[in-house]
Amino acid sequence: MQIIPELGPGGAEQGCIDMAGALMRADAQAIVVSNGGSRVHELARIGAVHIDLPVHSKNPFVMWRNAAKIRKIIRRYSVNIVHARSRAPAWSAWQACKKTNAHFVTTCHAPYNIANETKRFYNSSIARAEIVIAISNYVASYLKNNYRIDDSRIRVVHNGIALEKFHPTAVSPERLITLSRQWRIPDGANIVMMPARITRWKGHHVLIEAINGLHRTDIFCVLIGSDQGRSEYRQELEQTIRSKNLGGRVRIVDHCSDMPAAYMLAGVVVSASTDPEGFGRVPVEAQAMGRPIIATDHGGAQETIVRGETGWLVPPGDAPALTRAIDEALALQPSQRSILATRAMAHIAQNFTREQMTDGTLDVYAEVLKREIGSDAASSQPFHAGTKAGHVKTAAE
Repeated sequence: MQIIPELGPGGAEQGCIDMAGALMRADAQAIVVSNGGSRVHELARIGAVHIDLPVHSKNPFVMWRNAAKIRKIIRRYSVNIVHARSRAPAWSAWQACKKTNAHFVTTCHAPYNIANETKRFYNSSIARAEIVIAISNYVASYLKNNYRIDDSRIRVVHNGIALEKFHPTAVSPERLITLSRQWRIPDGANIVMMPARITRWKGHHVLIEAINGLHRTDIFCVLIGSDQGRSEYRQELEQTIRSKNLGGRVRIVDHCSDMPAAYMLAGVVVSASTDPEGFGRVPVEAQAMGRPIIATDHGGAQETIVRGETGWLVPPGDAPALTRAIDEALALQPSQRSILATRAMAHIAQNFTREQMTDGTLDVYAEVLKREIGSDAASSQPFHAGTKAGHVKTAAE
């Protein structure tokens, strides 16, 4: 059973859905508990069970009631592994598992902010599992440095993407034409794209400054992402765009339902986060699509981009450095772009696929089950997506 606040857009949510699919293919039961969301139907499509609970709530009383309800679900479905993917659900899951035979696993998806000791304690729910999955080495270091977790309890499993979706040959010309018309992209424009929700630490203001520093009229910058209610920052960005006379060259797009096509339109993709990201899917998706990627030189991007070979890494918050990198990327000759694309696509295929992510997580599940089964399982083979997960199904049933 996986527990996540809601099933909307985002890397944690995608990983949850991908794992549910991998469990079903491995002949195991997949249960997801969440407060619902726009992607619940994807679970129904693969045959997974979804259960609505207000596990998004940070209210201590709601979290306590959730623990009792989760315990009932564990017993009803004979759940043997509870996998929490966020802090509030992790508190409830930890309490629920203590009075059952279910194993408790968590995934740390980000280096959570530690403003004070109260916040540190709240964050610590993610560190109370038998095994804590970190989505990058950067996140693993964060866990060890801040929560004194021994190496023996941390497993690094990088996020992965579906290459059948994120591949240049998977995008038809019709999809490119449709998206170009929707965004009213000027003919012949060099497109600089930044997919990121509209929040300050994602660095939209840094990119706008960098675009202004290019002094080029052939640039069309698309900022893709919802403000999710953060209207003040969006208004600030729009005011900055107007004040710099960039209205015809920078556009904010609330949502894009066809990101592979969006990447194919881009001359360069930017991830300008001023704070380090735990992983960062945009650099990985852009490389898989063979697009030049520029990201800030910290966090997960340092693990997903090969500096000088598959993309650029620039200091965070440094608009002039970002300007120079964009200029270099747009100046690539066709042969240079082809070499970069080949390297980038091969790099992602070798290291950051959905199958690698799900196999790594299934291996963690197998590891905790072996502890339950005992020494007789020591010689058994670790199971992977696509194999019959007999040990898992027997324990679950």
